[in-house]
Amino acid sequence: MSTTRREKLLLLDTASLYFRAFYGVPDKVKAADGSSVNAVRGLLDMIAKLVTTYEPTRLVACWDDDWRPQWRVDLLPSYKAHRVVEVVAAGPDVEEVPDPLEAQIPLIREALAVLGIPVVGAAEHEADDVIGALATRAEIPVDIVTGDRDLFQLVDDARGIRIVYTARGMSNLELVDDAAVFSKYGVHADQYADFAVLRGDPSDGLPGVSGIGEKSAAALLSACGDLDGVRSGVLDGTAGTPAQRAKIAAAADYLEAAPTVVRVARELDLAPFDDRLGPVDRDAAEKLAERWNLGSSMTRALAALPA
Repeated sequence: MSTTRREKLLLLDTASLYFRAFYGVPDKVKAADGSSVNAVRGLLDMIAKLVTTYEPTRLVACWDDDWRPQWRVDLLPSYKAHRVVEVVAAGPDVEEVPDPLEAQIPLIREALAVLGIPVVGAAEHEADDVIGALATRAEIPVDIVTGDRDLFQLVDDARGIRIVYTARGMSNLELVDDAAVFSKYGVHADQYADFAVLRGDPSDGLPGVSGIGEKSAAALLSACGDLDGVRSGVLDGTAGTPAQRAKIAAAADYLEAAPTVVRVARELDLAPFDDRLGPVDRDAAEKLAERWNLGSSMTRALAALPA
């Protein structure tokens, strides 16, 4: 890695990536004991490509310490409810994760550790919140790697914060800046959270306002600026059509709770960690690769990271 490389922080929405790796990499190559390692190998290949392509000097694997925080559920009981397979009284609830992937998660953490990539989570918070906190406090450009549209709310051209969007796969990565958000949705990145509240998102159990779709939500925010402006316009009769005003008024309780659920946390107390890339303990990495048959995937990750 060149010492003249411009400082940049790469934040991984880690679960988003290892789920994509699990479903995208054929489960043909096994460890010596027959264990599946496709998600681990896929994630290592992703890291190699991301580091080579975007040339970060700092890298963090952001982690879901709690994938469905109770404080979000208290505000909106439907939040991610369709993904729960077991309710745990003391929380967090158990998420639906295929057994062959669940078994690989400890090895994913071990592989990240030997590569010197810190795994950072926060109690009662999701990886999205960790990403929001780290991006907000960063004093250098930030690339956020995710397949989750919710994080579009963090895009900030002035501060050099953009999304590396993986929804179309690692061979079709999309760089998302404010212009890209506006081109696709008709709202700016700083309006995206309010847009998601109005439109809803079934993948997160977010119902939205009944009868308000993407075009209506974008038009309302374009006219009123933000959700508070929309709600004020409903009260004084200046926002949208009479039918839209009636729908928004009927969703008052939802609109009180949902913004806190949708907006990522930006102030978290995180334990200290070193996010600088390399140098890597190559001996430990090679031993881990040999033990678990990570082969060329670990080789590519090592080649991309500092010697």
